[in-house]
Amino acid sequence: MAENIAPAVINSIAKELRKLSLTPPTGIKIYVNEEDVTDIRIDVEGPDGTPYEGGVWRVRLALPQDFPASPPKGYFLTKIFHPNISKMGEICVNTLKRDWKDDIALGHIMAVIRCLLINPFPESALNDDAAKLFMEDYTEYAKQARLMCEIHARPKLADRPSRNAEADGSTSGDGTQQQKKQRPGAEQALIDKKKLEKKKSLKRL
Repeated sequence: MAENIAPAVINSIAKELRKLSLTPPTGIKIYVNEEDVTDIRIDVEGPDGTPYEGGVWRVRLALPQDFPASPPKGYFLTKIFHPNISKMGEICVNTLKRDWKDDIALGHIMAVIRCLLINPFPESALNDDAAKLFMEDYTEYAKQARLMCEIHARPKLADRPSRNAEADGSTSGDGTQQQKKQRPGAEQALIDKKKLEKKKSLKRL
């Protein structure tokens, strides 16, 4: 909990998270909880060219009371089939274990977690089934990973721009402006003109 960490550390964490929310690592979206900055939520996009492509996973980073002397604990809250992520969501990565240093930035941790989706390490597995398939039958491993992605990690439709929003010129998710719909009067005039031309062509037949 945040109240158990020194105020100076809390302020440093909050400052870093606010900065990261404006310029996050590639494929990462950060949700800042101002009431408890030690309980961090991020969305991780599946990297292109991997079995996780197209998926989005919610991940939790829990900072301990003695942070940064001790590393955060990482958990996938969205189900995933991966050698280094247990069926309960616990993440195994050296950066958060034996390679931890107290000057490692939160942004680096987030980037490392996403890199796990590109380069799994079956030698330090938390999911033995995934690790075994990864090493012995990658095609089947990729199939299982994609299936879990399809079931659990597809972005919700509510998060995508609607067709109506695109048609009426609303801003898309990437900040670009969609083409504006024609004015009702001009559109109706065009329809009437086409109807008239069609009638004339029928009379000639």
